[in-house]
Amino acid sequence: MLKRAFVAPDPGRARLRHATRAVLGIGLAVVVCGLAGHSLVGAITGGLAALLALFTVTDPTVRGQAVTTALLPVVGLPVLALAAVLHDQPVARDAAFLAVMGAGVYARRWGPRGHSLGVFAFMAFFITQFLHTLPEQLPEVYSAVLLSVLTASAVRFGLWCYERRLPVAAVLAPPAARGLARATTRQAVQATVGGALALLAGQLLSGERWYWAVGATWWVFVNTASRGETLVRGFRRVLGTLAGIPVGLLVIAPLHGAALPSAALVALGVFGIFYTAAVSYTWMMFSVTVLAGTLYGLLGVLDPALLALRLTETGVGALGAMAAVLVVLPVTTHATTDAWIQRALRCVHACTAEAAARLAGSATADPAPRVAELEALLGRVRLSLGPLVHPLSPLRARKARAVQVLALLDVCAREVRGLASVAADPEASHDARLAAACWRVEASVEALTAPVRGRRASAAFAGAQAPAGAAEPALAHLHSLERALAELAAPLHSSPRAPLAAA
Repeated sequence: MLKRAFVAPDPGRARLRHATRAVLGIGLAVVVCGLAGHSLVGAITGGLAALLALFTVTDPTVRGQAVTTALLPVVGLPVLALAAVLHDQPVARDAAFLAVMGAGVYARRWGPRGHSLGVFAFMAFFITQFLHTLPEQLPEVYSAVLLSVLTASAVRFGLWCYERRLPVAAVLAPPAARGLARATTRQAVQATVGGALALLAGQLLSGERWYWAVGATWWVFVNTASRGETLVRGFRRVLGTLAGIPVGLLVIAPLHGAALPSAALVALGVFGIFYTAAVSYTWMMFSVTVLAGTLYGLLGVLDPALLALRLTETGVGALGAMAAVLVVLPVTTHATTDAWIQRALRCVHACTAEAAARLAGSATADPAPRVAELEALLGRVRLSLGPLVHPLSPLRARKARAVQVLALLDVCAREVRGLASVAADPEASHDARLAAACWRVEASVEALTAPVRGRRASAAFAGAQAPAGAAEPALAHLHSLERALAELAAPLHSSPRAPLAAA
């Protein structure tokens, strides 16, 4: 697990740059708040606002990212005021917190921007509980949030805007539907119910730190789209929190809030959050626990009892989320996974078509954006299949099937990348056999994404072989792609519960 988090491949050192820029942006935001004369509470609020601005904004273009970042205070500042005003009215405060939570999840239907604004709104309410912000502190808190978002934006869009040099990935929104058939609507209901369960249980454990349970429920739901994903994420959240407790006891507590070592630990925590988020939720939660423990140390309230309470509240929140997804409008792993796989397969065809057009001499065809989109979609497929390939999964037949599907999709991605690389070569020329191979890829994708009419096509296609002498690099990639698509027919078109050999 540690190897996966810190030794995992990092193409273009994107995760390293992302994490380093986050430390720089958040550090500068805290310094600016300090220079503006803000108190420790204001500096912490500003630092957390900068963290959210850098972490949650994921629009596919730099322009879109800038617009979303500008909208964060528009959403967050009213929520901060609402939470502060209701601080001494528990019933109204709790109802408002759950309403913000449900609306935040529902906002995911509008893609990355809705997701970012929903997260920022929820965390604005959470931060107010975390720091016990009162109405008379709002002017300072508002100033800290605005200064920090501006500072983080200056780093992201001015000082270090490396996104301008990267291919633009796809906007990954959940498959569309209506009413309760829409995944975001069902999850909004689930999150609200799970949050209510966590809130009640959390308040029974602690009348002062109950919000940790609600926060755990919220973050278990973030970036999940099915029952299985939520269950696995809840487990990993508790595991990551448990791993971070010894650091709090042995490293953070003895510091007694000393400024310089605490600042170093905060920087390490921020770096760990951004560096591990894409590859290991458990280690991201470990980093969050280290960061939270250090902030409590700076506030002078860290002790073993508080760390134990945080672990318990996290467990309660995770259980609330798990109970909600199992009982309330469950979204099955199979339905979610199938939708993402079909989108990935259609993207494979689009990549192939763009590469073939480029090889045919089209000056406007460019497979690179489609390849970036495919990589993003495959990441979403891996997340959806995560519950099935988890070491503790008892569903052996479905696990074997999921492993095979992931392996074949990885082959597809590899061959598409190779094809795009060949197409980018100005010396590459069009071969008449490319058109036939691309047509077969298109037919195969149609067969895989339309199972009722496609099984005959897939059976015929499965016999396709690369012609002897197909040494042309583009043709070699296409024929390997054909074989991988043909082999996908068995796991995708048979019963999910049937043994793989029988398929």
